[in-house]
Amino acid sequence: MRGTAPRSVTVGLYHPGDTVLHRLPAGAKLAGLSLVSVGTVVSHAPAVTVAVFVLAVLLAWVGRVPLVSLVRSLRLVLAVAVVAAALQWWWYDFPKAAETLVDLVSLALLAVVVTVTTPVTTMLDTIVRLLGPLRRVGLDTERVALAVALAIRALPATVDLGRETRDAARARGLGRNPRAYLTPFVIRVVAQAHLTGDALVARGIGDDDLV
Repeated sequence: MRGTAPRSVTVGLYHPGDTVLHRLPAGAKLAGLSLVSVGTVVSHAPAVTVAVFVLAVLLAWVGRVPLVSLVRSLRLVLAVAVVAAALQWWWYDFPKAAETLVDLVSLALLAVVVTVTTPVTTMLDTIVRLLGPLRRVGLDTERVALAVALAIRALPATVDLGRETRDAARARGLGRNPRAYLTPFVIRVVAQAHLTGDALVARGIGDDDLV
């Protein structure tokens, strides 16, 4: 990967740049991500799995996403992908497990590339515009955009909490104790969720506004 970038590229954080992907309209990137995602899920051909992975790596290079920062951002996804692949291996066979692992990593990489090369505000405005016709059936597109924004910001925040909790456990010499990590991690995630909810309520946005 090339170019200069901040020390860490976290899922959901835009990194300014002048690459082709940065200049590409947000609608085109979201549409492309959706089509590739559907195609990857529907198709079970090994050639498609390999092609999507190669495409994801190529786009990450074109978008100038540093490899080290990218791996840091995908740690959580990699962990989930490994667990999912292990279950597929247990239930089916190794080829199915390998396909699951590569597909999940590829789609996560593509999602990171889109968010890193697209300002969050631009992405949300595009979502609101694309969902505009659904207003006729009562869908509040602004609330959908708010939910998407919360999801985008929640993932990197959760990853950061996980890193901080892990480092704290290691500092106490409890790095190999799952309870020393999982218990405070869950407590901190729940506390963060409550803080987010209180902040929304303080701005006049209740639970009913997000449904």
